[in-house]
Amino acid sequence: MSSLRIAWRAQRIEPFYVMEVAKAAAAMAREVAQSSQPMIFLNIGEPDFTAPPLVQQAAARAIHSGNTQYTQATGLQELRERISGWYATRFKADVAPGRIIITAGASAALQLACLALIEAGDEILMPDPSYPCNRHFVSAAEGNAVLVPTTPDERYQLSSAKVQAAWTERTRGVLLASPSNPTGTSIAPDELRRIHAFVHSRGGITLIDEIYLGLSYEEDFGHTALAMGDGLGHSIISINSFSKYFNMTGWRLGWLVVPDELAPVIERIAQNLFICPSTVAQHAALACFEPESLAEYERRRAEFKARRDYFIPELNRLGLTVPVMPDGAFYAYADCTEAAKRLGVSGSWDFAFELMKRAHLAVTPGRDFGTMAPERYIRFSTANSMAQLKEAVARLEAVLA
Repeated sequence: MSSLRIAWRAQRIEPFYVMEVAKAAAAMAREVAQSSQPMIFLNIGEPDFTAPPLVQQAAARAIHSGNTQYTQATGLQELRERISGWYATRFKADVAPGRIIITAGASAALQLACLALIEAGDEILMPDPSYPCNRHFVSAAEGNAVLVPTTPDERYQLSSAKVQAAWTERTRGVLLASPSNPTGTSIAPDELRRIHAFVHSRGGITLIDEIYLGLSYEEDFGHTALAMGDGLGHSIISINSFSKYFNMTGWRLGWLVVPDELAPVIERIAQNLFICPSTVAQHAALACFEPESLAEYERRRAEFKARRDYFIPELNRLGLTVPVMPDGAFYAYADCTEAAKRLGVSGSWDFAFELMKRAHLAVTPGRDFGTMAPERYIRFSTANSMAQLKEAVARLEAVLA
């Protein structure tokens, strides 16, 4: 028997069930690869698109020219300036380059923010359901994620009233996501403003995960919290990424926008923990903001919207009800209660594995996303081709008939 003592902070981190399901799906995919129904993966939130040509070419140039050594911990100054310009042109937001910290993915951005701001025992309010890793970053900083139940009527987002009701002397702030994973829903700008104004009045912090912000489809949403008026936007801490809108998942590059006074603190921690993000990825990301690349990203955004507009009505027709139409990202959070009964199983976990077995279709059960009836919900990812989505609908229809 091992005498190795595992730290308590590590024991607090729950398994990432979506990856456990993915491993099972990958194993089955190998078995059915040559069958008439190879596995369709609608479980992982990863765009099927890859970095566009100019980005790939920029990476190759960086390697061939030897631009591969360390950058500053805060990232390439030119990249910070281009992100600042993107905020100005796309969102009409004034975000100075000095507030932008380039990070090794959004995960590193969240880790840096949590380590800089959360003391042991601090509570961070989060909506339930929400992305599991976000609460685990809080736990890793020895804080406590407090999940606040939300409803479809609230678009699965926190309200100012719920934040005020849940606030205690131990509360340090809120961690929101807009658009969110797993629901694809955003916070209405007026409600977000009310939440942040209250949090700010209490001396708290508002962290907002905006990694799907570029993939917004409705005019009522798709506004960065950094553009909030009356100076409130300058006290927001925003996490973003090159993974989703910019289609650079494996490049591991993101960024963090912080108030001016926090930037040197984050820089100091980043110097020690990460040294710097990938230099090659940073040079490649410069090309994301070329007109040709931006035009391609907008074409792809339109394709993601077309997939949503096809797939979610089909789920509803099949009895896999999506209570709120997503306004962004590429997810469908569907109630599988009735569909599970049709397959003779109970709960989303068994339903997901039954779909894997009968339809060779991989989806994600709700277990990862919180405590609000996770057994009722499954998450579909529509980050797959329209042809694959249509085949998935046909298979669902066949097994649920």
